[in-house]
Amino acid sequence: MTAFITALRTVLLGLAFAAGLAMPGLAQLNAESRAVYQDWLKTANRAEEVIDARRASSAALETLRKELAGYRQNFLDARTENGDRLETLEGQLAALGEPPAEGESEPEDIAQLRSSLEQQLKDLKVPRIVAEEAFSRANGLISEIDKIIRERRTRKLLERGPSPLNPENWPGAWRSLSRSAGSLLNETVIRIGSATTAERIQNSLPALLLLLVISALLLARGRAWAHAAGDYLRQFGSSGRGVWGFVVSLLEVIVPFVGILLLVAAVDLSGILGFRGAVLLDHIPGWALLILSFHWLGNQLFSGRIENDLVPVQEGRLNETRLMVDILAVILVLQDALSLVENIDNIPAEAHAVASFPLIMGAALVLLRLHRIGAKRRQQQSEDDTDEDGAIAAGANRVMTLVRRATYLLGFVSPVLAAFGYVNAAEALIYPAVSTLALLAALLVLQRFLGDVYGWLSGKGSEARDSLFAVLIGFLLVTLALPLLALIWGARVADLTELWSRFLEGFQIGGTRISPTAFLTFAIVFAIGYALTRLVQGSLRNSLLPKTKIDPGGQNAITSGLGYVGIFLAAVVAISMAGLDLSSLAIVAGALSVGIGFGLQTIVSNFVSGIILLIERPVSKGDWIEVGGLMGYVRDISVRSTRIETFDRTDVIVPNSDLISGTVTNYTRGNTVGRVIVPVGVAYGTDPRKVEAILSDIAKGHPMVLLNPAPSVVFQGFGADSLDFEIRAILRDVNWVLSVKSDLNYEIARRFHEEGVEIPFMQRDIWIRNPEALAQAQAASTAETPASAPAAAPPKPDLDDLQHDPDNDAEGDSDADK
Repeated sequence: MTAFITALRTVLLGLAFAAGLAMPGLAQLNAESRAVYQDWLKTANRAEEVIDARRASSAALETLRKELAGYRQNFLDARTENGDRLETLEGQLAALGEPPAEGESEPEDIAQLRSSLEQQLKDLKVPRIVAEEAFSRANGLISEIDKIIRERRTRKLLERGPSPLNPENWPGAWRSLSRSAGSLLNETVIRIGSATTAERIQNSLPALLLLLVISALLLARGRAWAHAAGDYLRQFGSSGRGVWGFVVSLLEVIVPFVGILLLVAAVDLSGILGFRGAVLLDHIPGWALLILSFHWLGNQLFSGRIENDLVPVQEGRLNETRLMVDILAVILVLQDALSLVENIDNIPAEAHAVASFPLIMGAALVLLRLHRIGAKRRQQQSEDDTDEDGAIAAGANRVMTLVRRATYLLGFVSPVLAAFGYVNAAEALIYPAVSTLALLAALLVLQRFLGDVYGWLSGKGSEARDSLFAVLIGFLLVTLALPLLALIWGARVADLTELWSRFLEGFQIGGTRISPTAFLTFAIVFAIGYALTRLVQGSLRNSLLPKTKIDPGGQNAITSGLGYVGIFLAAVVAISMAGLDLSSLAIVAGALSVGIGFGLQTIVSNFVSGIILLIERPVSKGDWIEVGGLMGYVRDISVRSTRIETFDRTDVIVPNSDLISGTVTNYTRGNTVGRVIVPVGVAYGTDPRKVEAILSDIAKGHPMVLLNPAPSVVFQGFGADSLDFEIRAILRDVNWVLSVKSDLNYEIARRFHEEGVEIPFMQRDIWIRNPEALAQAQAASTAETPASAPAAAPPKPDLDDLQHDPDNDAEGDSDADK
C-alpha cells in the first residue's frame, strides 16, 4: 500500500513538472520544485520509518520534527500560489459561458480559446494539488512525532523512583555527589598546575587585570553609580520620580550583572577550569541574573508602591519577605545546577532523589511562609480598609488570590509526592509555581512602570495608574506572558510554534479563508479610514463650516452624514484590501436578516429615522422643541436617538422614530422669532382705554419686542372677577420668552400701582338666609342653662339655611355676615 501511494505521488509530480514545461518561464522553477519534492519524499519516508521503530531519542525526534515543519511551511505557501491567475482564468471561462451541450457546436475560435484556458487552469491546479497532498502528509507526521514525545514526557512525569526518605539511598547519593565535586576540583587543580595554563595567564595578564579591575569596580560601586545616575535624571522633571526610580533599580541590576559577565570572561580567559568547570561557568551569568532579578523584584514589589494580592506583605515584615524571595532564587539556581551535574556525570536516580528532596522541601516551606504572611496581611486589610475597589481591580485581586492559594496547595503537595518517590512530578509542580509567581510579580511591576511613564508624558501623574491605559497595558502584558507561562509549565517550543502555524493558517468560512494576516490588514486599513474620517469631521466642524452661513443644525447633519459615509467606505475598502470574499455568506446573511429583522426592528426603525432627520432636518441641533409632553433644546442627534436638554438641565433620550412618527412642535425652526402672550386682568370700573394705553406703552418699551410688527393689546372680555386683557408681541428671540414675560409682569405691576389701576383677585361672600332664627335659638339656650353651668356652644346652623351667592362678590358685605 505504501509503495502504491509513493508511486501515485511520483505520477502527480511528473504531471506537475510536465505542466511547468508546457508554460514558458516556469520550467526552471518547477525543476527546482521537483528536486525539493524528491528531497521531501526521502525525508518523509525516513520519518515514517523512525516513527514506526520508536527507538529514536526525544532530541532526535525534535530535530526531525523541525525539518518536517520547514517542509510543511513551504507546502502551505505553495497552496496559495497563483491564486490571482486562477481567478483570472476562471473569470475568462465564465465570460465564455457554459460549454455547448452534446451534439451542439460553437465557433472554432471560441472553442480553441476555451480549450486553451481549460488547459492552463489544469496546469496551474496540479502543483497546488501536489502541495495540498504533501502538506497533509507533513502535518500527519508532525502530529505523530508530537504524540510520541508527549507520551514519553507523561511517562517520565508519572514514573515512580526511589524514595529520598529511604536511608539505604543516602550513602550512594553522597558518593555520587562527592565523586562529581571531586572530579570538578581535580580538573581545576590539574589545569592550574599546568604549564600551558601558566603561560596562557602570563600572555593575557594585562587583559585579565583590566577585566578584574573593572569587574570589581562595577560590583563594589555599581549601586552608588546607579543612584548618582538617578539623581541626574531627576533633573529632567520631578513628575517622573517613579519613572526615574524604576530606571535606577534596573541599573542596580544591570551594572553588577555586567561586572559578573566581565569576571566570568576573565576566568574563561585564564583557562583554569576543565570541562566540567567550563560547562558550569557558562551557566553562571544566567544564575547570577536570576538571583539579581529576584532580589530586584522583591525590592520593587514590596517597596510600598504596589498594592497587590499576589504576595501581600505585613507591615514590619518587609525584610523577611525579601529574604524569602532571595531564598527562592537560590533554590532555583541549585536545582538547575543539580540537573546540569546530573547530565554531565550521569548521576543515578537515587542520588537525584536524595539531592532534590531538600530543595523541594525548602521551596515548599518558603511558599508556605509567604502565604502565611500574605494571609495575615489580607486579614488586616479586611479589618482596616473601608475603600471599595473597582470591578477590574477586584477581579484582578481575585485572580491573584487564587494563584497564591494554588501555590500554597502545591507547596503542600510537592514534598509529599517527592517523599513517595514521585520526584519528577514534585519538581514539575513546585518550581513552575515559583516561576509563575515571579512572572506575575514582574507583570505587576512592569504595568506600574508603564503607567508612571504614561502619567509623566500626559501630565496626569499618579492618576494614570488607574486609567484605562493602565488596564489595557495590563491586558496586553498578560497576553504576551501566556507563551512564557506555557513554557514554564512544561510546554515545548514546538508546541507553541505548532499553535502559531495553525493560527497563521486561519480558518475557513464558506469559500473564504480568514487568516490573521487578512484580519490584521482589515483592522489596520479600517483604523486608518476611521481616523481619516474623524480628522475630516473635526476639520469641517471646527474650521470650515463655522465660516459658512449654514445653521448649526445643518453643520451637524453634514458632519454626521460624512462620518457614516466615511466609516462605510473604510469598511468596504478594508474588506477589499484584506482579500475577503464574502459573497458566499450572502445566503447565510439573508437567512439571518429575517430573524434579526423581527428582533431588531425597533432599532432599525430608529436608525432609518435618524437618517431621515439628518437629511430632511425637521429638527436640528439647538432647536427648541416639544415632543411627547417634553420641552427642551436639541443637543445631539445620533443615528439611533436624539438627546434633548430640558429647562431643568436634565437630559432626555428620545428615540428617533418618535420624532418622525409623532407630533413635534419646533419653536425655533428656521429662525428664533416668536410670539409672547401676557394675560392681565383689571378691576371692574377701570377705564379700558387707559389700560390699553398703559399696556401698549409697556410692550413697546421692552428691548426684545419687535416694533414691526408692532405689539398689540387685546381686550379679551368680561371675566368673572376682572376685565381681561392680553399683550401680544413678537420677540426677537423666542428663547427669551420666559424672561420677557417676567419683565413685562414686573413693569405692569409698577405702572398699575402708579396709575391707580386695581388688579382684582377672586372673592367669595357667604350670607345667612334666616339670621333671626339663629338669634332666637341662642337666646333660648342661654335661658335654659343654669348660671353655674358652663356656657354651651351655639347650635350649628342647618345647611339648608345657608346659601352661596357668588353674584354678590362685588357688593362688599360686612364681616359679621360672612
